[in-house]
Amino acid sequence: MNESLPQTLPDVVNRCQQVMANAWMVRTFIKHSEEVEDFPELMGIVRAVFDTSRALETRIDDPPGYLHMLRKKIGKLKTAAHQFESDAKEASTHTNFQQAVIGIHFCNQQLDELLAIGQTLISTNSPGN
Repeated sequence: MNESLPQTLPDVVNRCQQVMANAWMVRTFIKHSEEVEDFPELMGIVRAVFDTSRALETRIDDPPGYLHMLRKKIGKLKTAAHQFESDAKEASTHTNFQQAVIGIHFCNQQLDELLAIGQTLISTNSPGN
């Protein structure tokens, strides 16, 4: 494994939390943008990031539970990100919105990769292996 990749389940959780911190910044930008008044549908990504973050924070001390919760929540986060991409294009062509779309998609990509690493670590460390 590459040394820059997480080597333990707590490392995976820590990296996921770092990724979610970036998703939270997208959430905060959208939540406080003037455009949200005219495009309330932008709040979908705000709610999805909030829901995912709150669910994950309850499992920080339980890495397998954290990854299980992330697997449950990531589909809704991805769906919200794709809808956000479409809604953001309607709301504004400003670079801030373009970067927010790139950022939230990158967060989802990173979370997918971290889930895969976590699953590998779980299966490698499970009894019988």
